Amino acid sequence: MPFKELGLSDQLVQGILATGFSAPTEIQSKAIPLALANKDIIGAAQTGTGKTAAFVLPILQRLSHQTEAQRKIHHCKALILTPTRELARQIEEATLAYGRFMNPRTLAVYGGTNMQNQVKHLQRGVDIVIATPGRLLDHLKHRNITLSHVQVLVIDEADRMFDMGFINDVRKIVAEVSKERQTMMFSATISKEVRGLMSSVQKHPILIEIGEPRTPVQSVRQIFYSAPREKKIDILLHLLQAKEMDSVLVFSRTKRGADKVSHRLERRGIKSVAIHSDRSQAQRERALAGFKHGTYRVLVATDVAARGIDVEGISHVVNYDIPSFPEDYIHRIGRTGRAAATGDAITFVSHDEVDEMKKIERFTSRHFELKKLPGFDYSKPAETAPAVPAQRHPKHRTQRSSRHPRQHHRRPDHRISSGRKQEERPSPPVNAEMPENPDWKSLISTMVGKLKPHKK
Repeated sequence: MPFKELGLSDQLVQGILATGFSAPTEIQSKAIPLALANKDIIGAAQTGTGKTAAFVLPILQRLSHQTEAQRKIHHCKALILTPTRELARQIEEATLAYGRFMNPRTLAVYGGTNMQNQVKHLQRGVDIVIATPGRLLDHLKHRNITLSHVQVLVIDEADRMFDMGFINDVRKIVAEVSKERQTMMFSATISKEVRGLMSSVQKHPILIEIGEPRTPVQSVRQIFYSAPREKKIDILLHLLQAKEMDSVLVFSRTKRGADKVSHRLERRGIKSVAIHSDRSQAQRERALAGFKHGTYRVLVATDVAARGIDVEGISHVVNYDIPSFPEDYIHRIGRTGRAAATGDAITFVSHDEVDEMKKIERFTSRHFELKKLPGFDYSKPAETAPAVPAQRHPKHRTQRSSRHPRQHHRRPDHRISSGRKQEERPSPPVNAEMPENPDWKSLISTMVGKLKPHKK
C-alpha cells in the first residue's frame, strides 16, 4: 500500500518519498488511518519497525489543514514526550525530514543545552514540541510554555518512562494538557504499568500489536558466546577482525566500562567512540555523527545513552555486558535489523551472567545455545592493557623547560657525596693470578705502608 492511500497530503507524501521510503511498514499502515480518524491509540511493536513515523505523519497531516488564523497561534499544538535527548533529537530530525515541504515549526526540548535558546524559540511560536519530561517541567515551572492548546499528545517509549523513573513527571505534564485531545502511546513492550497509564490518560484506546509480544524482529540473528570477564575484550577484538563487522554498536552496562572498552579498541587501531550520560550534548552529537558517517567503526554506549540511536546499516549489536533486565535486551538488539534489514546481535555471557541469560530466554520464550566463539583460543592468557605513562599538563611542561632545562646526566654515587674528590683506584687485571704460596706478612706490611695518614 503506498503512503498516498493512507490519506496523507501530496506535500507530505513528497517529503516521505524524499527520505527514501516508498511504502509504509505494518505499524504505520495500521496506526496512521486510526490516528487520522482522531482515535486514541496504543501501539505495541518491536524497536526498529517504524513507530516514529506512525505518530509523526498524522501530526503533520493535521497541521497541513490549519487555517491562516490557526497558524498565527504561537502555542504548542502537538506534544511528544520521550525518555532521552537522543530520541528527542531523532524524532525532531524525522519530523523536519518528512515535513520538508511544509516547514513545520518544531522544537526539541531537553536537558544538557542552553535553556534560554529554547525559551527564545518558544516565544517565537512552535507547532510541535518534542521533549524529555525533566526539561519540560522546568519550562512549565518558569511559565515558558503552556500546554492548554495541545491537540495531540504522544507518549513514546512508554515502557522506558517507567524503567527510568519518569512516570510521575509524565503524569504531572499530562495534567497540564487539555483534556480535549488525542492521545497516542507507543511502546516496545506492554507491561502492567503501561496498561495502568493507558487507562488513566486515554479514552477507549485501540490496541495495535505488531509481531509477537516480547519478541525481537525476525530479521535479527541472535548469538550467545561464552565469554569469561577477563577475556571479553580479546573476544571482541577477535570478532572485529571480520570485515563484515563494519558498523558495530557495543553495549556496556556502566559508563566506566564503556570508556574502558573504547580506549582498548583505540589502542589496537580500531576507530571507536563512547557515549554515556557523562558526555555533554555536543560530545554525544559529534560521536553519533561520526558513527553515522563512518568516521568511527564502533560506537560503545550505555543503555540510557543509546535510546534514540537511529543509524541505518548497523551490521552488528554486541552486548559486551548482558543487560540486567530482559526488556533492555529487546531494545538493544532492535538497533540492528531495522526496517526489515538483516543484522546480528551477539551477546557475551560470563559465568556470573548465566542467570541473566535465562531471564532473557523466559522473557522471549526461546532457548539459546551458549557456545564458544569459533577460532578463538580460550586457553591463551588474557591480554593486559598496556600501562599509559602519566603526562604532565602542557603548561607545566613549558614552565619547567623554560626555567629549569632538564639535564641528562647520571645521578652522583651516594658513596662520594661528601664533595671530597677521591682518586680512582685501578681495578686489578682480569687475568691477575694470586701466587701459590704468598708471604702474607710482607704483603700486609707493604699495604699498610702505602696508606696515607688522615689529616684532620
